[in-house]
Amino acid sequence: MKVIGVLGGMGPAATLDFMAKVYAADAAPIEQDRVRLIVDCNPAVPDRNAATRGEGPSPGPMLAAMAAGLAAAGADILVIACNSAHAWSAEIAAAAGVPVLSMIDAACDALAAASPGARRIGLLAGQGCLDAGVYQEAFAKRGWTAILPGAEGQAEFMDALYRIKGGAIGAAERAAFSACANQVAGAGAEAIVAGCTEVPLLLGPADAPVPLIDATWALAEKTIAWARR
Repeated sequence: MKVIGVLGGMGPAATLDFMAKVYAADAAPIEQDRVRLIVDCNPAVPDRNAATRGEGPSPGPMLAAMAAGLAAAGADILVIACNSAHAWSAEIAAAAGVPVLSMIDAACDALAAASPGARRIGLLAGQGCLDAGVYQEAFAKRGWTAILPGAEGQAEFMDALYRIKGGAIGAAERAAFSACANQVAGAGAEAIVAGCTEVPLLLGPADAPVPLIDATWALAEKTIAWARR
């Protein structure tokens, strides 16, 4: 069974959510048969949103150092518990020298399986993720159109996101995420990707007006599948 290295801390609550979902997805009947995770939960990774705006340092060097450290510690495969950080996947993979599983591809595969007829896909994601275009590029390859919140809704989303990263997870943050989900559904989205790891902390499939794909859960399932190949 392969050892999984996790690049985390972006933010910490989302990394804990990913770890919990890995073990929820693992059907091993006894503790000793469960997958091994080596986790670098590092909240000091530079802000991905600021970096894509050109207003802050690139997180690439720190992510690359984390990846190399995980590989040196024995990780056979790496996962990145942050959607926006996938914009630096090439640097991460080059530094690690081991495969890096894509949360973006995992989410798209899960959506295609759950809503095979959907073509207009709502995207709830941090501004850095949107600016990097990692999901839009993946959607385009599948013939999907990305439906995004309006400027005001996205600004409220980002305000809530930063509050969550600071530890505030409550009704106001849930309302901001829910408003964005309703907005993209109202604009014609046939399904939604929760393309920010903080979204599933507050919104689940039952909270969305159309099918909602949790990218964190999708990556957890893909992680277990790869670990047991």
